[in-house]
Amino acid sequence: MSLRWKIALTVTAVCCAVAAVLGVLVHNAVARQTVGEVRKQTRADLDAALDLFEYGTSREGINAVLDPPELPEALRKLVRRGRRGSMVGSYRGQRVMWAAAPAGDQIMAVWSPYGNTRRTLEKFDTAILGSAVLAATAVALAGLFLAQRISRRLTTTAAVARRITAGDLDARVGDIAGQWPRGGPAAHDEVAAVAAALDSVAGSLQGRLQAEQRFTADVAHELRTPLTGILASAALLPEGRPKEMINDRLHALHRLTEDLLEISRLDSGAEHADLAACALGPLVTRSVDATGLDTDVRILADTVVQTDRRRLDRILANLVINAHRHGRPPVVVTVDAPPGGIPAIEVRDHGPGYPTDLLHHGPQRFRTDAPGRGKGHGLGLTIAVGQAAVLGTGLYFTNAPEGGARALLSFPPHPPDHTTPTS
Repeated sequence: MSLRWKIALTVTAVCCAVAAVLGVLVHNAVARQTVGEVRKQTRADLDAALDLFEYGTSREGINAVLDPPELPEALRKLVRRGRRGSMVGSYRGQRVMWAAAPAGDQIMAVWSPYGNTRRTLEKFDTAILGSAVLAATAVALAGLFLAQRISRRLTTTAAVARRITAGDLDARVGDIAGQWPRGGPAAHDEVAAVAAALDSVAGSLQGRLQAEQRFTADVAHELRTPLTGILASAALLPEGRPKEMINDRLHALHRLTEDLLEISRLDSGAEHADLAACALGPLVTRSVDATGLDTDVRILADTVVQTDRRRLDRILANLVINAHRHGRPPVVVTVDAPPGGIPAIEVRDHGPGYPTDLLHHGPQRFRTDAPGRGKGHGLGLTIAVGQAAVLGTGLYFTNAPEGGARALLSFPPHPPDHTTPTS
């Protein structure tokens, strides 16, 4: 049940409860007053009837009866004990108010018509019920209208929050709902304050991410030039083990610099895919063979997909290298394109699997916190995820039930219609 209906039902329930309590109180007050008037008149007639009975006379206008059989049994027992009383009962088929008292060895009873009084109370109860229903309906509609406005504003805020989560850090609630009222959002209401807080968080997050992206790009650019010179100088060293060790570390630093530059471009959103129709099986085979690692490629079913070959090479290379570096053989790359299904590539190793934090939050740069998965700077999977986002493909990380890490790359279902497959 949505929030607006919860608010409307709560307001309606409270209104109905208040109307019911007030209706009961008003009914009891009116009933006591109305019935009290009838009872007072009947008791006055009883006093007059007793006076006339004592003198052996009677008077018109007083409905007095001695020992009437229709007298309620409870009232009869009360009078037998020498007390007076009154009670609603019936006489000759009509509702009456009885009043009775001892008259020697007999019971003097006087009755007054009660039917009109009862009908008056019923009409009054009907009027109370109708007024309560009308008030509850009006309050329910007002509550629904108010809840609709609150719900719509909260829905807008939630939609902006989802856009921010998806990476659109330019999204703002204020841009959708209009400028905040004079005095700021806090001077308006709590919903506007929440929306403004979300905008503030998004702005702060955007500023920090942009600063981080600029820092990463600047560091990578500043490192590239001196690193290139160092690599050229290292080539002049005499052959031997020291040269091999220096070149190995320099090439690792060079790869790290290039990865940082690539991440900075992906973060800035400046990358765009150059899509073309490609036969998936041969493309995957060539990409895996280019890594030079012992990897088993299995083509279960081939198809043609729209993709950027260079970017797909980058994704597959990073996934295969990560599987060999952090997992255990055999490393298997499977291509499957079931009829009517979604083409997919699976990269599977038989090591300890992906860490729990990666499964829950995705790859994080400069983090390889799985004890059994070796060492590294943690940028390979981050780049793979970024390139997959540029291609519009889905990249999912799971662990196989029998052990090992599984990376699944699925392609969007838009087959080529005007390009020629390349092999």
